[in-house]
Formats: sequence, structure tokens, C-alpha cells
Amino acid sequence: MAVTRSLRRNNTITYVLAGGLCLFFLYFFFGDTTSIPQLPAYAAGAARHVLKSKDAAPNELSPPSLPFRKPAKLAEGERAAPPPVVHYHMNNVTITSDPVGNRESILILTPLARFYDEYWDNLVKLSFPHDLISLGFIIPKGREGNLATQQLQARIEKTQAPTNKNRFASITILRQDEEPTILQDEKDRHALSAQKERRAAMSRARNALLFTTLGPTTSWVLWLDSDIIETPPSLIQDLASHDKPLIVPNCFQRYHNKDKDAMDVRPYDFNSWVDSPTAKELAGKMGPEEIILEGYAEMATYRSLMAYMADQHGDARTEVDLDGVGGTALLVKAYVHRDGAMFPPFPFYHLIETEGFARMAARLGWKATGLPNYFVYHYNE
Repeated sequence: MAVTRSLRRNNTITYVLAGGLCLFFLYFFFGDTTSIPQLPAYAAGAARHVLKSKDAAPNELSPPSLPFRKPAKLAEGERAAPPPVVHYHMNNVTITSDPVGNRESILILTPLARFYDEYWDNLVKLSFPHDLISLGFIIPKGREGNLATQQLQARIEKTQAPTNKNRFASITILRQDEEPTILQDEKDRHALSAQKERRAAMSRARNALLFTTLGPTTSWVLWLDSDIIETPPSLIQDLASHDKPLIVPNCFQRYHNKDKDAMDVRPYDFNSWVDSPTAKELAGKMGPEEIILEGYAEMATYRSLMAYMADQHGDARTEVDLDGVGGTALLVKAYVHRDGAMFPPFPFYHLIETEGFARMAARLGWKATGLPNYFVYHYNE
């Protein structure tokens, strides 16, 4: 039986309408990305950040990875604009051995009780592109904290001046609510009796700083203590080139050797180590709230310390697997922190703070690596 002309016309119109409707839904679900500004992909699989790091957030709530500039005072009855809805595609945030080439963002975090000009001078000399670097500081309450804040802000004003083309992407300063209970001078803060309380406080400070500043576009986190005053300018690129989940250089200290009557170097950080049967046996006899501390004669662990593996003339790329790490200079892939690895302020397998962090990361499947012949230097008090 022949189909009438009107029915054929209706079928054609139906197909056209159906096709148009399908195109609309495809555009609605998959094509509405042009309204979200993104950085260009610099290589296949490179990170596509939703917003450029130099932009400022229009609202203090969103997006969390950008600096917020307080808007002008609103007129009477005027309401602030709501925070924007921002989409982040986390699978597109790369963490590679070439962070410069792939334009990967790094977050440098520093717990700061005292400010050293040498620390800042070394920081601004880092050769990693500063527009990819965000800085975060946490400073204790009290007179010393106030002084450190003033000194830090004075240097920030110069470095972040609009005329300086080498300024950092953003800087966040957190002030703690409580004054430190442990004195900050060298002798008191390194006393064995003060370590559990001191390092628990340090863990809480590190966690507060991390959880406040870690943004969805962050690829790397560099923990850099405020008394690290000398590193190679290529520190970030050098550490990242090993492509390890967490990696730590050897922390030494320059000092005047009276026996030689000349400047010399000596190990400083003893928290990067390879575990030993003695330490494991010691932990097995401890109560649940006791911790093992490294570098003290009263608690001999016989661990292999990376500080004593150093060869001043050895290959700087030599690697060693570690069970504990120090935090003077520690580079971490951001997804290690996102997986839940933090700094335990409580005994975690009888370890605390950075050493506890290494154990927690290991439990999550991320192994620590040390570079015994790659050096950073601590301030000599």
C-alpha cells in the first residue's frame, strides 16, 4: 500500500526535530566547556588548569587554589556575588618528571617561627617558574610570631610588587590560635624530653597548613623549613626529575670547625633513615603512646641514617630507599597527600610527625626515597 504524501512529510519533520534535539543534548552534556577558562595543554596529557594561577578569586570561598582580594565595600543593601561554580578535571592534573615543561603547579609550605632573610633570599633564587609557585606559611601566636610576620610581610611587599615580573603566583599566611608551648631556641627545642610535645605541635601546624592551602590544581608540595638557607636554585626540578612519590635531600649545616680553623660541613637532619631490627624490637616493647626518636644517645636504634651515607664528591642522583624522612626539604607528589597521608600528631607505629608521615605514606603504597649526595643547608645558630 502506498504511503500518503502528508505522512512522508511528517516523518521527515520528525527526523529533523529528533536530530536537532539529540544535538542539543550532546552540546548540553559535553560541549559546554568554553565558558570555563582553561590553560592550554602544553603536551599530550598535560594538566589543564581551570583558572590561571595569576587570577584572583572573586569570592573567598571559591575557587580555593587562588588568592582572594577583598572587594570594595558594598553599598547599603547591595549583596556580594555568590561564589562561582568551578569544574576541576583531576585526571588532567599531571605530576611528571618534567614539571617545568608540563607547567605543573607547586605549593611550597613552610612552618615559620622565626624569619631568616637568607631563607627568603634562597627562595626567590629558585629557578622554577615563579608564576607556578604558590607559598604557604603558618606562624605561631605570640611576640616572636608577630615579629616573624612583620619581617615576612616586609619581604613579600618587595617581592610581590607589581613591577616585579618574577613574583610568586600567590602567598597565604596563617596565624595559629595558640602560642607555642616549647621554647624556640636551639638547645631547648632539641632536648629529648621536649620532642613528643614539640613534634606533635609541629604535626598539627603542618596539617593545618596543608589542608588549608592544597588546591585542586596543585601537582607538587615542597615542605621547606624556614631555617633552610641554601639550596641549589634548581632544587624543585632536580628532586622532581627522580619522579618519586616523596623524596628528600640530605640536610647539612655549614659551621666553623675550630680544629681546622676553617669552615666545614656537618650532618644536621637525622630523621631520614632505613629501619633496623633493633628499632623494630624496641617498638615491639613500647606502650601504645610511646614513640621512637632518632639521633639521641639515650635511645639507640642502630638505624642506617642517610646523614652518614653522604659523599660530598659522590653522584648527586644516587638514590636510597627510606623508611623515615625529615621535613627540612621534602618534595611530595600532591596525590600522596590527597590519598590521606598527613603528619600524625599521635604515635603512629611509634612514630610521629615527618617520620610518621613516611610510615603512613608507605601504608598507602607510596615509598620514600632519599638522595644522600644532594645537599641543602640549615642555618647555623
